[in-house]
Amino acid sequence: MRRQVTALVWRVVLAAALVCGVGLLPWLSRTDPALTVLKARSADRDPDPEVLAAIREQLGLDAGPLHLLTRWLGGLGRGDAGDSWISGTPVLPDVARALGASLLLMASALAVAALTAALVCARTLRLGARRGLGGRRRGGTGSAMAAALPEFLLASVLSTVVGVQLGWLPALGWYGPAWTVLPALALGLPAGALLGRLLDDLLPGAFGEPWALAAAARGLPGRRVARQALRRCVPALLPNLGLFVVGLTGGAVAVEQVFDIPGLGRATLQAALAQDLPVLQAGTLALVLLAALATGATRLAARLLTGPALRDGALFSLHRPAPPGRALPPLLCGAALLAVTGAGLVRDPLAVATGQRLQAPSAAHPFGTDALGRDLLARVGHGALDTLLLAGAISAAALLAGVLLGLVPRLSGPLVDTVNAVPPVLVALLVTAVAGSGTATPALAVAAVAWAPLAAHTASLLAQERATLHITATRGLGAGRWYLLRRELLPAVLPSVLRHALLRLPGVALALASLGFLGLGAQPPSPEWGLLLAENQPYAERAPWAVLAPAAVLALLGAVAVTAAGALRRPPRRHRTPVPGTPPTGRGDRAGRKTLAGVG
Repeated sequence: MRRQVTALVWRVVLAAALVCGVGLLPWLSRTDPALTVLKARSADRDPDPEVLAAIREQLGLDAGPLHLLTRWLGGLGRGDAGDSWISGTPVLPDVARALGASLLLMASALAVAALTAALVCARTLRLGARRGLGGRRRGGTGSAMAAALPEFLLASVLSTVVGVQLGWLPALGWYGPAWTVLPALALGLPAGALLGRLLDDLLPGAFGEPWALAAAARGLPGRRVARQALRRCVPALLPNLGLFVVGLTGGAVAVEQVFDIPGLGRATLQAALAQDLPVLQAGTLALVLLAALATGATRLAARLLTGPALRDGALFSLHRPAPPGRALPPLLCGAALLAVTGAGLVRDPLAVATGQRLQAPSAAHPFGTDALGRDLLARVGHGALDTLLLAGAISAAALLAGVLLGLVPRLSGPLVDTVNAVPPVLVALLVTAVAGSGTATPALAVAAVAWAPLAAHTASLLAQERATLHITATRGLGAGRWYLLRRELLPAVLPSVLRHALLRLPGVALALASLGFLGLGAQPPSPEWGLLLAENQPYAERAPWAVLAPAAVLALLGAVAVTAAGALRRPPRRHRTPVPGTPPTGRGDRAGRKTLAGVG
């Protein structure tokens, strides 16, 4: 009980710090909120001191930020979040409508993600149902490229091709269920591909457990075994599913911008840009509450699916030693990516030739030219150098932070929930307000949130691994915590977390590109990938190669990441007796079962 109270207090403190930090945004930015409000209300009016003083008095800005926060929190107790500084209308009805639109979009995107994940795992499930063991999945390049597709680019392509050119579905606005299909596809396909890869990574271990082998030997229907294997693997992914719920609600800003959806992410972004403090506070509070509800629901679902086995230490390890995968596919994909980057580096990315605007790919310009006649291969190559190095550095730092914080779930759990409630776009706005806009803004914003999924994954896998039979037996024979962590737990969990980090490497690059696309990162004429997509997106219908070139390189990065992740496996260890009184641990649960048999 004491631990639960401490965790609750820690969550409340973090949530309060987050809301206060957002509430102090106008003062952190060292700008006058009254000037921003005046420009939003009447751009043509001169900002003379008398007008600004009247706005400050009307909004209560002269009383200071502490008074504003206290008054706002007191109003929440009465069900009043205040009035918008820009429109003067009550905040709660507008935020509630935006939240309703985002929740509908999120539910539709989750349905698409679930279907996509099922398609990614279909081959492993079919093989496991037939043979009783999953084996090691091969291929998966298609799912890698789907996971690496930029959401905003996919939204632009679907809107232009399916909505405008073909006219199959509405492409703009938010007037009913038909308007949710295209944005749900844009959000759900990449998320489902990533979740499918993570689930597909665990399924072979479930099909190799004794219950699955016994069920196959007794001739039980393969579909029943496959359903139980899914039930066995899903609890390890539920923390990440909770992160996706909040990310699809508050982080879908670019997709909401493309399809003109009045969602919560877009409303929060517009409020932050306009320094409309009441709307910004209410939107952030809604995201924090949604994160708390999603986290609580996923933890309850994990307990219900796992049952008492997690408490009693009666699980088997899903992380079995296996020979390393083939290194040829990642080498080929990596060579192709290096070839594109190298070919672009020898060209001038800033050379303007207005007579060669929007030319199609040719021998002189293999990727074509942009709206200013600049060579796209050169811009993609020079942008790749910065983007890949930055994404790699952020991914490595996120992996290290995620593993370390995942080892202490009581500390990291509430922190993960709080961090996940803030989309990278809002973090970028906070960074921009304090440090100004520039190339470092997206890096700081993405690095601030990139560790959260890895920490949640690490904590979830460690919780299940600690409940396995061979860990229970080894602990019973006198092994200490440090020995178990160093020799058993980390070797079992780290390969999966490292594969997860590799699968998220394109996502880090996409997040950097998304912030550049929204104008929160590098500025022209930088060849940064997000800026390339933002500059060329208006010409997608006339010159599709202008956006397909950087998108193809992003997809190639996804192929490199997923094939490299597939080649990372926990290698078989030789039989050894590390310390007196502890069992050999060469084959995971098999050693635990032998030890228990010997003790009995």
